[in-house]
Amino acid sequence: MAVDKDQVLTALRAVTSPRGVPLPDARVLSEITASDGKVFFSINVDANEARAWEDVRGRAEAVVRAIPGVTTALVALTAERRPGSAPPAQQQHSHQQSHGVKPVAQHRPHGAPGDSPMAKQAAIPGITSIIAVASGKGGVGKSTTALNLALGLRDLGLRVGLLDADIYGPSVPRLTGVQQKPTVNEANKMIPITRFGLPLMSIGFLVAEDTPMVWRGPMVMSAIRQMLWDVAWGELDVLVVDMPPGTGDAQLTLAQQVPLKGVVIVSTPQDLALIDARRGIAMFEKVNVPTLGIIENMSYFQCPECGTRSDIFGHGGARHEAERLKVAFLGEIPLHMSIRTASDAGAPVVESEPGGVHAGIYREISAKIKTQLSGIAVSA
Repeated sequence: MAVDKDQVLTALRAVTSPRGVPLPDARVLSEITASDGKVFFSINVDANEARAWEDVRGRAEAVVRAIPGVTTALVALTAERRPGSAPPAQQQHSHQQSHGVKPVAQHRPHGAPGDSPMAKQAAIPGITSIIAVASGKGGVGKSTTALNLALGLRDLGLRVGLLDADIYGPSVPRLTGVQQKPTVNEANKMIPITRFGLPLMSIGFLVAEDTPMVWRGPMVMSAIRQMLWDVAWGELDVLVVDMPPGTGDAQLTLAQQVPLKGVVIVSTPQDLALIDARRGIAMFEKVNVPTLGIIENMSYFQCPECGTRSDIFGHGGARHEAERLKVAFLGEIPLHMSIRTASDAGAPVVESEPGGVHAGIYREISAKIKTQLSGIAVSA
């Protein structure tokens, strides 16, 4: 049964704002997207009132999920500071001064949970290690690399899952040839779609391929949290997370939500890509996530007709950068037609050409990643 916007608004009238106003009348709702049983919207409030609205967000999501025909509901709380409004702590300070009350210094022991945003990290039950595959910029073949590395780790005997966290440009549905929608189990968790022996989850499974994701940061963060925690991943040795390019909300949310064992950085050889890769490594360092290594993708082109090798984007830049930054260099992946055509066809080369040269390269890199993870486990 199709669910439309009017049904969602009717259900939301049962939810009241902190001031007792029905939610649709509170003038805080974004545009509501409702199609194929999936409902997305955000609640936009002033940052000073965000704490009071969090319970409202939870109740709104619950009533929408209860609508017959709704399979997925995602409600984000967007809190923005309005011009001229002071942060809550500053407001309290001003209030105390105006009433002649001397502010009381709040002492927290060094290292207490509130000292770091990483204090909110929690392991996902059943998942031993979570690693991110990231890049400083788009167009370097990160998603293709992430999928083939996940398959390489699978071939090494590990139980592996893949989360496509690239909200704005999800590629995993196309790379795996998956067009079906995930279902929900009795615990109201999404059941990942299994392909090539990998449990997969992507925002691309929930929205049409040509639907633009015009979402603010809080909506992106809420979606990533839901795909981490509201998915029945089962027992996994490694969850590979294909990150969006750059160093923004998605990367920070992942680092704050779960204890990442490490990040794999994908770059092409030219200087411009390496500058962005350097930023990516620096960002993950700031949130205490170790770099497992750098991969040089599209490292060279070898003509299939004459065998001549051409360094279209230069060569060796990622290796030199890894040496300079004292991180592992994991390997070189060539620019080759078979990798591209297999990816476009939804049949990655590690799966479709398991005995081929390129599948061997991905498995060699996967073996190095497995060794890195083993070293981190022993160290811990």
